Amino acid sequence: MSDTPFGFGLPPEEPENGDEGKKKDPAGGGQGSGGPSPANPFGFGFGDGADNPFAAMFGSLNPNDLGAAFQQLGQMLSYEGGPVNWDMAKQIARQTVSQGTPDGTKDQSIGPAERTAVEEAVRLADLWLDGATSLPSGASSAVAWSRAEWVEATLPAWQQLVDPVAERVGLAMGDVLPEEMQAMAGPLIGMMRSMGGAMFGQQIGQAVGVLAGEVVGSTDIGLPLGPAGKAALLPLNVEALGKDLGVPKEEVRLYLALREAAHQRLFAHVPWLRSHLFGAVEAYARGIKVDTSKLEDVVGQFDPQNPEQLQEALQQGMFQPEDTPEQKASLARLETALALVEGWVDAVVHEAASTRLTSADALRETLRRRRASGGPAEQTFATLIGLQLRPRRLRDASRLWASLTDARGVDGRDGLWAHPDMLPTASDLDDPDGFVHREQLDFSELDKMLGEAAGGSKPSLDKDLGKDDDEGDKDK
Repeated sequence: MSDTPFGFGLPPEEPENGDEGKKKDPAGGGQGSGGPSPANPFGFGFGDGADNPFAAMFGSLNPNDLGAAFQQLGQMLSYEGGPVNWDMAKQIARQTVSQGTPDGTKDQSIGPAERTAVEEAVRLADLWLDGATSLPSGASSAVAWSRAEWVEATLPAWQQLVDPVAERVGLAMGDVLPEEMQAMAGPLIGMMRSMGGAMFGQQIGQAVGVLAGEVVGSTDIGLPLGPAGKAALLPLNVEALGKDLGVPKEEVRLYLALREAAHQRLFAHVPWLRSHLFGAVEAYARGIKVDTSKLEDVVGQFDPQNPEQLQEALQQGMFQPEDTPEQKASLARLETALALVEGWVDAVVHEAASTRLTSADALRETLRRRRASGGPAEQTFATLIGLQLRPRRLRDASRLWASLTDARGVDGRDGLWAHPDMLPTASDLDDPDGFVHREQLDFSELDKMLGEAAGGSKPSLDKDLGKDDDEGDKDK
């Protein structure tokens, strides 16, 4: 991933018919065209023609690109939707995917053979997982996605993750002006919010497009990004991961299918988990404040002819987590929940694969290091919602789940997912052995008591009441 993974530059489009012979510059415009570039995505150069207002606004923009530039500017100014222009986000993401990864790998349509291979891998993975967890299969279907298909399938989840943060920026744009000035500045504020929605759309679209070139499934960050019940792998990215390891493609595919199928079991049969995770993200986002001093500078110097100002401010970052007990609790809740999900998957997959795949240990360590080194998925997630996860939690959680398996068995371990209050806390991840060997409630006895209560049978309580009645009669 690049140092600026959320660069706002529109990636170059694929050459159309008749353009193959034209030499393209790195930014995607024609030779000397002054077209869109990462530093100036809308091509609004500021040329030397001071007495030429169009030259000042559009620089040396190629006439062939002029229509596209006006169209993009129109999209920015006319957008009246939510805090993020998701139509633009999708467009940018798909354009980014079409350019391929830095190593030159281009996206490809998925053929029948690859789809069959993924379906068979997920089917076998589910068979292996039957002996490693008490949760039944959660994948109603298995799909092989191209990178573009991954973008389309995951955008609804990104919207749910990003909108709360982007909305705070949109509201802050109006709050930074004094109240008496807000009525007069209404059109300007509306324009800035429209541009802000477009800028966020570009930022997120670029991020999701880059991420699509590196993820291997729909659950790489521990969140269910794809549709429920759909176990998905990206064959092109799976193959790229295996090349660097020298591991047979079939083993890599099967190991990743185990991880994907394990995630699907968890999200399908722990009904509160999905809303718990997304709710934790939203709670954390509510505690993020916007750096109003930075935003005030942008508003005070805003020039409609220079939309890059707002873009640069967003790129530099305006989010500051509030140092409050509530925000710290939200952060701990989210980090712990994600660690428990990833740790459980890591432990269960290791149990299912360690005796069947010769490369299981190597693949496990590779995926752990990807997370620990701030891999692409984690970096994207952190930047989009202003949150940096602590990778060490994954190893702590994995050790805890493995110890629980030894101490309580598979059923006892998986039974903790019945309710969020039964799960380990952040402090338990610091002391896994303490949680495992702590005195436990006898849940079978609790179930029996609840069943008796539901059936109207309360022998111990009736006996005590009867005793009290007898004693009362004696007193009389």
